[in-house]
Amino acid sequence: MARYTGPKEKIERRIGQKLYLKGERSYSQKSAMTRKPYPPGMHGQKGTRKKLSEYGQQLKTKQKVRNTYRMLEKQFKKYVKNAIHSKKDPYEYIMNRLEMRLDNVVFRMGLAQSRDQARQLVNHGHILVNGRKTDIPSFEVGRDDEIKIREGSLKSPYFASLVPQWLKKGEVPAWISFDKDKLVANIKGTPTWPESGIDLSDIQTIIEFYSR
Repeated sequence: MARYTGPKEKIERRIGQKLYLKGERSYSQKSAMTRKPYPPGMHGQKGTRKKLSEYGQQLKTKQKVRNTYRMLEKQFKKYVKNAIHSKKDPYEYIMNRLEMRLDNVVFRMGLAQSRDQARQLVNHGHILVNGRKTDIPSFEVGRDDEIKIREGSLKSPYFASLVPQWLKKGEVPAWISFDKDKLVANIKGTPTWPESGIDLSDIQTIIEFYSR
């Protein structure tokens, strides 16, 4: 399945909820969900949203979480299927797998305003994990791993000028120890449900969807 490259805010309008896919714009009055809080399409503005069937609601929930983390269906489904067959708590398993992705960690550090932007930083080789260039967004970090910026990238206008401005506004979750001056982070724990922003009921719905 090819990655969706259309307007990201159209995804939010289709789901009917902000997923904050556009960084600062998502918090402003320019947000599509603020200006057009109705489904996209020629009939979207005319009526209310249709009442969904149980399957429809499950599908919508799955799409919401999958698009929040900007994942393709195949990989997202694999996470859930592995959780179902794992001996671990499936809810914690899914949440941890989503949050411990390298692109998400870069986003949580505040080095990017969106997960798409974080993925681009990883893809372009700007991020080091334990001193080694890691350009795989889905790479799973672990406790005590060190994440930092490649030396040659630190002098770029992006990291020298833009990132320091963003870091003043954001907060890093407690499971990441982050030196904002050196732009170096260490994984000190595991994410909690409140820090992830995921609803436990959404994970339950997603598990039910893939268990059909």
